[in-house]
Amino acid sequence: PRFAPLSPDGRHTPHLARGCAPLAAGMPARAGDPPPVPSPTAERADGTVGGSRALLAGLLLTVTLMALESLSVATVMPEVRADLGGYDLYGWVFSGFFLASIVGIVVGGPAVDRRGLVAPFCTGLVLFSLGLAVAGSAGSMEVLVAGRLLQGLGAGAVPAMSYAAIARGFAPAERPRIFAMLSTAWVVPGLIGPSLAAAVEHTVGWRWVFLGLLPVVGVVGALTVGPLGRVPSNPSGGGGASGQEATTESEAASPLTVGYLGRVLAMVGGVAAVLSAMTELSGSPALLAVVIGLPVAVRSFSSLVPPGTLRAAPGIPATIAVRGLLTWSFFQTDAYIPLTVVDGRGSSTFMAGAALSVASVAWAVGSWTQARAIANRGPRWLVGTGLVLVMMGAASALGVARGAPVVAVVIGWAVAGYGVGLAYAPLSVVVLGSARAGAEGTAAAALQLSDVLGVAVGTGLGGGVVALGESGNWELLDAVSVVFAGAILVGMVALAASRRIPAFAPLGTGAGS
Repeated sequence: PRFAPLSPDGRHTPHLARGCAPLAAGMPARAGDPPPVPSPTAERADGTVGGSRALLAGLLLTVTLMALESLSVATVMPEVRADLGGYDLYGWVFSGFFLASIVGIVVGGPAVDRRGLVAPFCTGLVLFSLGLAVAGSAGSMEVLVAGRLLQGLGAGAVPAMSYAAIARGFAPAERPRIFAMLSTAWVVPGLIGPSLAAAVEHTVGWRWVFLGLLPVVGVVGALTVGPLGRVPSNPSGGGGASGQEATTESEAASPLTVGYLGRVLAMVGGVAAVLSAMTELSGSPALLAVVIGLPVAVRSFSSLVPPGTLRAAPGIPATIAVRGLLTWSFFQTDAYIPLTVVDGRGSSTFMAGAALSVASVAWAVGSWTQARAIANRGPRWLVGTGLVLVMMGAASALGVARGAPVVAVVIGWAVAGYGVGLAYAPLSVVVLGSARAGAEGTAAAALQLSDVLGVAVGTGLGGGVVALGESGNWELLDAVSVVFAGAILVGMVALAASRRIPAFAPLGTGAGS
C-alpha cells in the first residue's frame, strides 16, 4: 500500500503496517513477474545512503546561496525602492522572480528525469548569474524586475534538482533528516545575511548585494557539479512520469510537450495579468486584465496539478494545495515586514533584517523538530500546528503596523518561522514518498509549482495592495495592514484544508510503492 493502514477514525494502526511486511517479504514470486529492481537509495554499511557526504554538502551549499540571496534582497529592498523610485513595481521584484521560477521548475523537473542532475543545475546557475548582473546594474525598477526574472528562471531548476537528488540519493527514512539539514542551511545566511546586506548597502551601495554574489555562485557550482554527477541516473531508464502520474494514478501528457508548456505559460501570464491590473493598470484595461487573466490562470493551474487540488481533495491533492496556501500566507507577510519597519515605522534596515534573521533560524529549528516528531505525530498534526504559528506571526506584523513596538514583529516572526519549519518539510515527505521511481524530479516539480505559485501570488497581491494604497493616498501602514490581514485569512483557509492531508507519512520508497 502507498500509505500505512488507517483505522476508521483516521488514526494510524502501526501493528497492521508492521504485520504486512513479513508476509510480503515471504511471498514467492509469480510466473511472469518482472525481476526486482535494486533501489537506488539502498543504505550502505557505513550509514551513508545512495550518494555521499559530498552530495549532501553540495546541496547544502546550493541552498545556502539561494538563502543568502533571498534574505539580502528582501532586507535592502526599501533602500532600492528609494533609489529607483515608486511602489508600483515593488511587489514585482518578488512576484516576478517567483513567476519566472515556475517556468524553470516545470522545465527543470522533467529535464532532471531525462537528462540527469548536472545539466539543469548548470543551466540554472548561468541564468541566475546573468540575473544578478542585470539587477546589480539596474538604473530603473523595470530593469531590476527584468534581472529578477532571469534569476527566477535559473533558481527554478534548483528545487527540482535538489528534491530528485534527495529521492535518488537517500532512503525514505533519511529524508525528513535531510530536509531538516537543508533548512539548517538557512541558519548562517539568516544570521549574517540581512546584517551583511545592510552593511553592504550602507558602505558600497545596494548594487553590490547582487554583484557580490557572483563569485559565490562560481564557487558553489564548482563544488557541487562533481557530486551531482555521481548520483544514480533515472532508475526507470526512461522518461519519467508526469507531475500527475508521480502523485496520483491519473494519466497525463508528458511535461515536455508543447501543450504542457503552453498551459504553464498561460498560467503564468494569467497571474501576471491580474497582478498588473492591481499595480500598473487602471479603469477598463485593469478590469479586462482580471476578467481574462483570472480564468486563464485558474484553468491552467488546475490542468497542471492532480485532479481535486483546487478543492483540496483528501490525500495528495490537499497536500499540494496546502503547500501553496502555506507559502502564500508566510511570504505575503515576510516580504512586507522590511517595508513596514523601515518606511512605515521609520526604523533601521538592521531591525528589519533582525526579523528575517530570527525567522530563518527558527525555521531550521522547526524543521529539526518535525524530523524527530513526524513518525509519531504525522504530517497532518505538524502542518496544522505550524499554520497556527504562522498566523500568530502575521498577527504580530499587523500589530506593529497598527502601532505596537517594532520589536514585537521580531519576536512574532520567530514564532512564524518555527511554524513554517514544522509545516513545510512534512508536505515534501508526503509527496516524495508517493513518487514513482524515475519520476522524482517531476513529482518535485508538481509540488514546487504550487509552492512557488503561492509565493508569487502572495507577494504580488501584497504589492498590488501597496500600489493601490499609494494611488489612493492611503497611509503606507494602512496598506500593509490589509496585506497582513489577508495573509491571516489565507492561513485560515490552509488550516481547514490541512485536515485532508494524510495523517501519517507514506511508506513508499519512491519505487512505485
